[in-house]
Amino acid sequence: MSDNNEFTFSPALVSFIKEWKTKPGNLIMVLHKVQQEQGYISREAADQVSALLDVPLATIWGVVSFYHFFKLTKPGKHNIQVCLGTACYLKGAQPIIDEIDKQLTLPVGSVTADGNFSLEAVRCVGCCGLAPVMTVGGEVFGKVTKDQISGIIAKFR
Repeated sequence: MSDNNEFTFSPALVSFIKEWKTKPGNLIMVLHKVQQEQGYISREAADQVSALLDVPLATIWGVVSFYHFFKLTKPGKHNIQVCLGTACYLKGAQPIIDEIDKQLTLPVGSVTADGNFSLEAVRCVGCCGLAPVMTVGGEVFGKVTKDQISGIIAKFR
């Protein structure tokens, strides 16, 4: 177990984990639920899942490091996702990422020092007709240009 004795899951999550403990394919389902509650898979969360499912910690880290969906660092309060799917990439997604980095000092995969923003490059958000697309906290912005970035960021400051 972790040295952090104060870390606990919600009673609902513990109940979910116990319900799934003996079901085949339980680990990915449980990790999805943990990330839904915590926002990412922390070391403490992995330790607790290991104990509750009686699964080696190495197995858990193997799963969370293999699947791109799982986050290993806590995202910012406002998670920015820029689509790098084919349509978005061809219509200028990389300059959008570069502009976000320039304005927030926020490279892809990182969080601002104040914890307010994080930036991810994602493969597709399913809005190809609006390319290039970015989302902030689930809100979709389409046909984005570099000139719009400061206004979009200002909405979430």
